Parts: sequence; structure tokens; C-alpha cells
Amino acid sequence: MTEITRVWPLPAESTADTARIADWYDVADRGEPWLRMNFVSSADGGVTVNGLSGGLGTDADHVVFDALRTLADVVIVGAGTVRAEGYGAMRVDAVEQRTARGIAPQPVFAIVSRSLSLDPGDRIFRDAPVRPIIVTCETADAERRERLESVADVLICGAGRVDGIAMRRALAERGLNQMHCEGGPTLFGALVRDDAVDELCLTVSPTLVGGAAGRILSGDDQTLRSLSLTHICEDDGTLLLRYVRA
Repeated sequence: MTEITRVWPLPAESTADTARIADWYDVADRGEPWLRMNFVSSADGGVTVNGLSGGLGTDADHVVFDALRTLADVVIVGAGTVRAEGYGAMRVDAVEQRTARGIAPQPVFAIVSRSLSLDPGDRIFRDAPVRPIIVTCETADAERRERLESVADVLICGAGRVDGIAMRRALAERGLNQMHCEGGPTLFGALVRDDAVDELCLTVSPTLVGGAAGRILSGDDQTLRSLSLTHICEDDGTLLLRYVRA
């Protein structure tokens, strides 16, 4: 079992207890909307290996990844990332941990898509333990929207594109205050541009990838946002950093 050490703030603490690790990432007030991003990158800043993020993951990263899902009311993923990474239905194993914290047994899966190029028969809908949500905008194709409404709740958040602040508001109105977003980089860029992000959990994998690997955040506009480092964890060379908005 992986033992992770929180090296800062002091005093340092090491544990393999997944519930304790989740405690390190929990927020003080779950009743307030909070949007957390989670990414892994190589030491040289690459976000993928051969086009996928999975090649960068370490045992410690997987433990924290699961802990963050355990704490989430809703897991948000861009449709492109859902397709590229081969997402299935959203389901967590830590049901007892969630219910002990007063959280619903399973998080809601929210897929962000402007084009609505999603298959209603896909396993992400067919096998979902909780009815998923699709977040889109007013200009989305009406016929596609109607087909998808048979398998998911469709939220309109913005005119020509999905607006991050409107999405936060719509999810919070449904009682889904703790929002955990797994990307990808284009969605992250859009949410930062909208100033909708409260937290970034970044795993730095002890690897170098080089080549044309992109960054965790992409977009046309350069956006400067200040962050405050709240903790540093480590395991076998993997750094697990937690930042919140300054």
C-alpha cells in the first residue's frame, strides 16, 4: 500500500490511510461552491505521453486521484478528454468513506460539450449509477440535445460557448457544490479565463517526456492568475502540490 508523506506544512505526516489522505484535501465548508482542477504533468511540464495522461501516473497520483473523487459531489470532464482517455461510467469504490462524510454514495458525472458529439448509447450513460449531466451552450445542435436528454440532464450554460461561472452556478443550484474537474487542458484554459477555478491539485511525475507534449492549460488568451501553495506531499519522487486561488 502506498504511503504518502505530507512534507509541508509542518509537522510532517506520513500515512497509507486513504481516508486520512482525503482529509488533507477536504474543504472547510462543503456548502460553498468550490471548483477544483486535478492534473498530472512530467517534470519538464508535459501533460501526456503518446497523447494520453495515463503514462504519467504513479501510485501516489492514483491514490490522490481517488481521494479527490471521493470528496466530489460532481466530477467534470470535457468531452474530448472523455473520448481520448476512454472514460467509462463514473463510479467510485469508496462508498463507505463518502457516506461517512455525509456525501452521496456516488458522484454525478458532468460532461462539458459544445458540439454534443456524444453517443446516447455509450457506457458512460448506459452504466451510470447516477444520471449524468451534460453541460453545453445555447448554440448546441437541437437534435443532438434532444437525443441526449433521454440519458442525461442537459444544462445550458452560456451562449456561444460554455461559461464557467454559469456552470458553477447551475451545478451549485443542484446541490453539487464540491466540483472536481479532470480536464482536459482546453477546458482548464476556459475555466481559468472565466475566473471560475478555486483550486489546482498538480502531481509532478518524476519523468521527462520532451517532444510535442502540451501543457495542463491551453487556450488562445494568456491569463495570469495568482495561486497560494497550501501543501506539498511526496512519495518516491512524485510531488503532489495543492494550490488555491490567492
